[in-house]
Amino acid sequence: MLSYSFVSIIANHPTQRLLWLEIGLEKIRGYIMASSKRIKTQYPGVYYREAQRIGGTGTERVYYALYKRDGRLIETKIGRQFSDDLTPAKAALIRAQLIEGRRSTRKELRQAEMDNAPWTILTLWEEYKRRKPNLKGIITDQNRFEVHLRHLQNMKPEEITTTLVDNLQLSLANSGKKPGTIKNVIELLRRIISFGEKKGLITPSQICAHFEMPILNNQKTEDLTPEQLNNLIAAIESTKHKKAGQMMLLALYTGMRRGEIFNLKWEHIDWHRGFINIVGRDDGLGAKSGQCERIPLNDLARQLLLSVPKGQSRYVFPGKSGGRLVDIRKQADALKKEAGLPDSFRPFHGLRHVYASLLASTGKVSMYELQKLMTHKSAAMTQRYAHLRDDALKKASQTASEAILTALNTSSRINEK
Repeated sequence: MLSYSFVSIIANHPTQRLLWLEIGLEKIRGYIMASSKRIKTQYPGVYYREAQRIGGTGTERVYYALYKRDGRLIETKIGRQFSDDLTPAKAALIRAQLIEGRRSTRKELRQAEMDNAPWTILTLWEEYKRRKPNLKGIITDQNRFEVHLRHLQNMKPEEITTTLVDNLQLSLANSGKKPGTIKNVIELLRRIISFGEKKGLITPSQICAHFEMPILNNQKTEDLTPEQLNNLIAAIESTKHKKAGQMMLLALYTGMRRGEIFNLKWEHIDWHRGFINIVGRDDGLGAKSGQCERIPLNDLARQLLLSVPKGQSRYVFPGKSGGRLVDIRKQADALKKEAGLPDSFRPFHGLRHVYASLLASTGKVSMYELQKLMTHKSAAMTQRYAHLRDDALKKASQTASEAILTALNTSSRINEK
């Protein structure tokens, strides 16, 4: 079966399309001739098969050479009787040249031609995917390429100019795309070209575009009022969607991400030491960082997990077949509706933010501690909650101020007496 990458190259890259079609046709002919009888000639290692004559009626001989090079047994097609004007003697001479390395096989010639073909946005993208098959977000990037960058596929890197990039941004904006989408598309194009330069596939002189990324201010810190949070807890307690409710509570109690909860297995829970191990996965479905993380198993989370029925599956919240759960959006949205939460509130991501906001607002947790609890890769990601901690510290400071004033007033009255 042909891979998607193979098909896309055939369909969209003119130079390599002809090469691949030639390879394909030769393979088809090879499959047909494989069933025909191999006939030896008077020359060692030279034989032929009968095949349909090209450009005429009847059959013709297709000559092959069998020889060893560097300890490997090689079989290669030499050519055709009429099309290439070959005789057994000429085929034997070519075989000798192949053994001595003075002649390249057809496969080697085709590969050299492909290697010398200029890199395009499409072929760079295909090479990027080939070298990074397990990169987190590669499926999303593939969809992004298909929808927004496919029209650039046959362009060479040096043809991607700053003007073209600016026009692409403008076109996306005029079509109603959000700033975040535009940034991701431009970033993907920049990444493809940068990959080619880093791997030596293209030279720095071929990079003609300056990629000016859109400035975003879309850090969305979702929060719930105490009343909304109480309504959600009540909805979870009375809902028929028990699994969705338990998963949402785990997000609230621990700040775990949706994918981390989906991937959670019983062996990831260290009951004795009191930790949850968030295990990274190559397919990007575990810890967001791709590395293994560890967060404390607090009392609420422990009580919740102990209440989850433990069946035959290794997953804490398994899918129907016992494997990893794929989606629970419908049930989570139903719970959100039952609780009367805003439509824009994201059940899992939003509850993760609620967890962080509640922690920060106590003033008892440092930004470093919050970063570790949220498993943020950098402190900058945690700074969105800094103002909440500042507010708590201001209140604490004000309390101290009031206590001091009270003490001073009391002391003053004592002295007056």
